[in-house]
Amino acid sequence: MTTQDRLNLIKQVGEEIVTEAELVKLLENEEELVAYDGFEPSGQMHIAQGLFRAINVNKMIKAGVRFKMLVADWHAMANNKMEGDLEKIQTVGRYFIEVWKACGMDLKNVEFVWASDLVKNPKYWELVIKVGRSNALRRFIRTAEIMGREESLDKLTGAMIIYSCMQVADIFYLGAKICQLGMDQRKVNMLAREIGLQLDPPTGGWKPVVVSHHMLMGLNSSVGKLDTVFSDRLTPKGPQAIVSKKVSSLSKTEKVIALKMSKSHPDSAIFMTDTKEDIERKINKAYCPEGVLDENPILEYYKYIIFESLDRLKINHIVIERPQKFGGNVTLNSFQDLERKFVNKEIHPLDLKTTAVNLIDRLIAPVRRHFEENPEARELLKKVRSYQVTR
Repeated sequence: MTTQDRLNLIKQVGEEIVTEAELVKLLENEEELVAYDGFEPSGQMHIAQGLFRAINVNKMIKAGVRFKMLVADWHAMANNKMEGDLEKIQTVGRYFIEVWKACGMDLKNVEFVWASDLVKNPKYWELVIKVGRSNALRRFIRTAEIMGREESLDKLTGAMIIYSCMQVADIFYLGAKICQLGMDQRKVNMLAREIGLQLDPPTGGWKPVVVSHHMLMGLNSSVGKLDTVFSDRLTPKGPQAIVSKKVSSLSKTEKVIALKMSKSHPDSAIFMTDTKEDIERKINKAYCPEGVLDENPILEYYKYIIFESLDRLKINHIVIERPQKFGGNVTLNSFQDLERKFVNKEIHPLDLKTTAVNLIDRLIAPVRRHFEENPEARELLKKVRSYQVTR
């Protein structure tokens, strides 16, 4: 595979790459490239963390990148996930790994690293302190969005400030030349690029390339709903605390956070062990106005999950089935084909939703079976479902 081929694969993952020129240099060096991703174990896994994450990780691996996935259990404790109960958080972490086993992630090239192992080494904490000394407090406060928190001193705890220092330190401690996380993590990744050059080799003296993937919006989200004042998802009682702002005043990162799916609102996302009935209920309620392409979560599911999973579905194209009196079946050979026909109102949202239900159900059926048939996985899911999700 040529450098250009590898770059093209990574560009399919990265909605933004900072910077592409630096990434090309890394690819041309032919050294083993390590990408970092970190995840807080918190509640049941939704489709963006499951299928979409597996799709992106597999593309990066195909491009010759190896992953170090940080199970950020201590970070989740600092962020008060699972009420800060580390044992519960670690149970959720093991459940996450079981989901990825079952949904097709190439785990031969993924190393799971637990934060609870990193913190046993004084060298790790030395690096965290060096990171913390590198900037004024307000610079770290600006990264509060990475935890779904607002930048307010009366809302943030001391542990949450340590969280930001730890996340930056993780990148360099793991030797990851690429940060491959969502757009919601952009601020802390850009901070890491600044700090990296201030750190001494071998854990520093360089800055990571940031490959930020798209964030799937919630099924019940639309910019129209946010146009005056954000919904209760975005008040201090909801998972994202960005309030009383006009859409026109939002930064790109704020908009991503505002619209993304949320575990605190279960019908905003498909979960990886949802039944077909669950999927049907959620998809049928989803925002999908006829002929409207912008901020349409159903179209996002087609673009980022369904069309990317044709091989897994063992099909070459998508057929929208409908009665002859409504025009008969429609064959879609690409997402661009779908966009064109949808905007021309050749496909009704209900027909699009019905097909999405069937295809998504087929994609997560192996995960459901894994948690039904594997005793250890079944017990993990039982425990995770019993836990109350906290912010």
